[in-house]
Amino acid sequence: MIVPVDVTNRLLDPSVLAQISNLELIAKTVVDGFISGLHRSPDFGFSQEFAEYRAYTPGDDLRHVDWNVYARTEKAYLKRYRGETNTTVMVLLDVSASMGFGSGPLRKIDYAKILGASLVYLAHLQRDGTGLITFADDVTNFVRPSARQGQMIRLLHGLDSATLGKRTDFARPFFELQRVMRQRGVSVLISDFYEDPEKVIKTVEPLRYRGNELILFHVLDALEIEPVLDGPALLLDMETEEAIETSADYARTEYRGKIAAHIEAMRSKAQSAGLGYFLLRTDKPLDAALREYFKMRKGKL
Repeated sequence: MIVPVDVTNRLLDPSVLAQISNLELIAKTVVDGFISGLHRSPDFGFSQEFAEYRAYTPGDDLRHVDWNVYARTEKAYLKRYRGETNTTVMVLLDVSASMGFGSGPLRKIDYAKILGASLVYLAHLQRDGTGLITFADDVTNFVRPSARQGQMIRLLHGLDSATLGKRTDFARPFFELQRVMRQRGVSVLISDFYEDPEKVIKTVEPLRYRGNELILFHVLDALEIEPVLDGPALLLDMETEEAIETSADYARTEYRGKIAAHIEAMRSKAQSAGLGYFLLRTDKPLDAALREYFKMRKGKL
């Protein structure tokens, strides 16, 4: 019996992607795999769904609310016109020190860069205006959103050249973002979110009030979710450089409960605030994760 081999999925394994040095080629590989897995046109993404609906925000004309959708979901969405299919996509990338952790072939920052590049490439296929903010305790790079020729190259260079900083401050990039997001669009925040979930949401949700869609991609290493220790260990905080002692038993029991509670708090508080949320593990193929996310996104409309 001949068993068919999924070559695309094999190529998109993180261990294989880690061996490709060209970020544009990686992004193209991921997006091609993402699209082929959907068995549909590359127009499936941000603009396709934005062309049909967007979430209601206070002040919108109630005449445009789709009440049939509201009856099914108890969420108000406005119908959009076909002339509004293009949108602005802003990618915000956390480059704080903790993003440098990695137990496998890809560190969190590497995986996050590939995710950002893939979203930039997908937006480029849809002719959406796209911009970039990289940040730690301050904004380290800011590329204004544009759909002009050469913009994708500028964005990929910005992602590829991003270096790790120290601590995370979500307030700084969102101050800059609110200055440039003059029209409704989609903002994507990529981070490991090692901060109090309530503080994160309170900092970022004001952008939502202006009619923008905000998506949180939570990037974590497998060992951060399910740590494995053979014995006592000294753990170093990559942002504060503080060291703490821990045991294999703590890592297996109490810690796993705490990280699970943190993830659930991020998810529930984001959803309660009307924000998108999706957890990404760096040991999972990114194209499959993107398919899962966009299907979940479409199912909410």
